[in-house]
Amino acid sequence: MKFMKLGWKPDAFQVDGKCIRHVTSDLATDIIIKVGDLKFYLHKFPLLSKSNHMQKLVQKASEDNCDEIIMVDFPGGPNAFEICAKFCYGMAVTLNAYNVVAARCAAEYLEMTEDVDRGNLIFKIEVFLNSSIFHSWKDSIIVLRTAKSLLPWSENLKIVGRCIDSIASKTSVDPANITWSYTYNRKLSVQDKIVGDSMKLQEKIESVPKDWWVEDICELEIDLYKRVMTAVKSKGRMDGAVIGEALKTYAVRWLPDSVDALVSGVHSWRNKLLVETIACLLPSDNGVGCSCSFLLKLLKVAVLAGIDDSSKEDLVRRISLKLHEASVKDLLIPARSPQTTLYDVGMVQSIVNQYMTHEQRSQDVEPGKSAGFVLGHGSLLSVGKLIDGYLGEIAHDQNLSLTSFIDLSCSVSELARPVHDGLYKAIDIYLKEHPSLTKAERKKICGLMDVKKLTMEASMHAAQNDRLPLRVVVQVLFFEQVKAATRAQSRNSDARATCVSKMSPDEEWDKTMGEDCRSLKKKMSEVETNEDGGQKNSKMGKKKSRNSKSGVQLLPSRSRRIFDKLWVVGMGKGHVDNRSSETSGSSQSPSSAVVVRDNTTKSSGVPSRHRRHSVS
Repeated sequence: MKFMKLGWKPDAFQVDGKCIRHVTSDLATDIIIKVGDLKFYLHKFPLLSKSNHMQKLVQKASEDNCDEIIMVDFPGGPNAFEICAKFCYGMAVTLNAYNVVAARCAAEYLEMTEDVDRGNLIFKIEVFLNSSIFHSWKDSIIVLRTAKSLLPWSENLKIVGRCIDSIASKTSVDPANITWSYTYNRKLSVQDKIVGDSMKLQEKIESVPKDWWVEDICELEIDLYKRVMTAVKSKGRMDGAVIGEALKTYAVRWLPDSVDALVSGVHSWRNKLLVETIACLLPSDNGVGCSCSFLLKLLKVAVLAGIDDSSKEDLVRRISLKLHEASVKDLLIPARSPQTTLYDVGMVQSIVNQYMTHEQRSQDVEPGKSAGFVLGHGSLLSVGKLIDGYLGEIAHDQNLSLTSFIDLSCSVSELARPVHDGLYKAIDIYLKEHPSLTKAERKKICGLMDVKKLTMEASMHAAQNDRLPLRVVVQVLFFEQVKAATRAQSRNSDARATCVSKMSPDEEWDKTMGEDCRSLKKKMSEVETNEDGGQKNSKMGKKKSRNSKSGVQLLPSRSRRIFDKLWVVGMGKGHVDNRSSETSGSSQSPSSAVVVRDNTTKSSGVPSRHRRHSVS
């Protein structure tokens, strides 16, 4: 820290109680000056020789026949006046970054100019400011902080403006030329870490990160911080990523951690001002300089603090450009009254809509982009997975309406969901948490997913899920049957390539595959439109199965009834061998087994030569 000593005489100011200061001298004091709660017993001559304002006050006091002068609203208070008084006496005074602003404002109040005496206090302080304080990084920040309590004097004397300009200029200096001390307690970024690992020890010590200045200015009040950051940005030399890091560090420094502290009446106004300030200082590079996680945290605070809609809309726009970087936890924005849901689903809906609009525009700009390329686009797939995970979280909310759930799910492009396992999980959670849904509502929400896009694991779960409508379970079983048949056809095609001279049973399977699939579809339609009939036939099947000692039943009752009907159709052609039986059983779990007997020959038309077939 820089400092300057003025005067050479020893300090003769004495303390008499809590409210009196006097100068020890052979001459009696002849004037009393009251500043705040303190009274100073002094001599007129030293004061009048340096201060033009004191001359006016003493003259007025003499006319009023009064020996006490009261100074109202003295800048800097008693301490600042004491510095000026000691300077008038020629006593030793030390100026530093903590008291120089108060001394400068007090000297201005007392009119201690060059017109009164050459080399007066104002001149000396200005030399100290320009030659030392404004050349020091940390002293400039300290002076700016102390200037806050001395407004408007410090502003009128342009001390604030000169400090801001000094700080902003130093942030633009090449890090390689930084020679002054600074505060840096944060972890290095990945890029800086990689660069640092390749350096020698001495180079690491001497290296300076680009955001070296970020932590020191975090000590400034919001209004001064805004002015400094505006000056830094106006220089046009600072990278947007560094600006974003500075704003993030300031937000972490001042924003409370708990929601209760955030919305408390004591600090709510300050938190609202803070978020609005950071929002207006964000880089103008469409959010490239700030992470999506940081922007979403700002949006959460913005919602809770109740900032204006324009600031929230700007944050939503920036977030939508980087939505693929977000996590499910980041999207859990608490809802405010009068909303009854736990989270602000409407806000997330707005973000997703804007993201899809940007995505559509980018495709319009590149009309040659094919659907296959879009499927491989990582950001689009990430957003699809993100929204499915978010739907799974909010599905636990009892107050979440079916319309909100469906609207958010439909807002994501189908290209973002090559697999529907995440969507199925969210739907299943919603059905579990909302058991009062009507049959039409359950059918509507289940219509969001495409059972053809479920993996085998999800299909096995869905086939045994009692919460799903019967139609969906039938579709799951049917398409798993088709997938299994396709896999078998692929294996048989490979075998046929090695045995061209002779027709094999595999080739016979290939011929009947199409007919079997058509029969399955036809029977599936019958099952969907006649669930009651299916239940009746199932009871008869159960009775006959109990008469058989070898009847094995490991599938749930409803799935088994549906599977029995589908299996009977597959056997109606009379061309199914043991391999087709194994394939058809792939719609179950690996440990499940069903034994189909010839007891249903009359009703299903199965030939007698298919007396028993096992599915393993």
